[in-house]
Order: sequence, then C-alpha cells, then structure tokens
Amino acid sequence: MKYQLTFICIMLFVTFVSAQEIPSKAIQIKTALLAAPDELKEGAMIYGYDERGDFIVLRKGSNDLICLADDPKTPGFNASCYHKDLDIFMERGRQLKKEGKNAKEIFDIREAEAKSGKLKMPKDGATLFVLTADEADYDPKTGEVKDSYLRYVVYIPWATSESTGLPLRPSGPAMPWIMDPGTHRAHIMINPPRN
Repeated sequence: MKYQLTFICIMLFVTFVSAQEIPSKAIQIKTALLAAPDELKEGAMIYGYDERGDFIVLRKGSNDLICLADDPKTPGFNASCYHKDLDIFMERGRQLKKEGKNAKEIFDIREAEAKSGKLKMPKDGATLFVLTADEADYDPKTGEVKDSYLRYVVYIPWATSESTGLPLRPSGPAMPWIMDPGTHRAHIMINPPRN
C-alpha cells in the first residue's frame, strides 16, 4: 500500500510538472503570431497544445494563414506560419513523425506519395515563415521572445535551379537559393543576415 501511495504521488507530481510546462493558450497564440506577416495575424488559424501536450486547434482562422505555436517538448523556440495549401503536406509530416519515422523516411514517403498524387502539393507555390530563438531568449510565462530570427521559405514543388534561375546555395547575404530541387519539397530559401 505504501508503494502504491508513493507511485500515485509521483505520477501526480509528474502530471503537475508537465502541465506547468505548457504555456497558456493566450501565450501560445501570441507567440505563434510572431512569425506571421502583420496584415495576416488577425485572421490566422493557430495550432498549439492543450494542458496534456496534445496538438490541437487553439483558434480557428478566417484567412489563408496557419500558424504553429512552439512545441514545448522541443529545445529552443520555434514558431511558424504557412499558407493553408501546405497544411496537408505539414500534417502528413506530423503523422509520420508521430509514427517514429526519421527525417529521411518522412522525405521519402512524402516524395512517393506526392509523385503518385496521394499527397497533394500546392500548384502555385506557398510560403512558410519560421521564427526561432534560443531557449534562454524565450519566457513561456510572459510570451516574451528576444533576439529572434525570421527566415522565409517558398515551396515550389518539382522546381529546379534550371527552371527558376536560382542557385543551389546563397553566394551573398539574404540571397534566395533553391533547396531540394526537383523534388516534392523543392523550395526557395531566404535567410536574412542575422543582427
């Protein structure tokens, strides 16, 4: 009986500590929107985490932008926003990651599914905005993020260096370049200089 009581107390403590690690809904919404362009913030849909750490919709949207709150289980701070046409692609990646697939397996599975038509990719390109910061620069209680870095990604499936005129690596600060050319995940990278 003594061991059962100890076990129950430990489980309650672990549950309490885990619940404490998930920022409030308001903080998650505030920080997810840091990655969004100003004119799209008000109507953006936002995914985040409930008190158990389950991935949920925190706010329904009224425009084409979807934002993701920082994953409290991942080191550092990372919020992102993307065009709704990327949601199927992003959701498939989340499913495969949950199944325990590694980055290469996720890439290969989505590549095969995109080639077969099972995974629908945006026809005209779609943008992703990614805001990151070191863990020490993020306060999950207040939602303050210092010294953040915003980069831009434009997905253009199947595009190549030849079809776009983009180089395969940047040769100057903030110069756009193409990554994963010729694949379902071909995208233009724009990395502004860090301050």
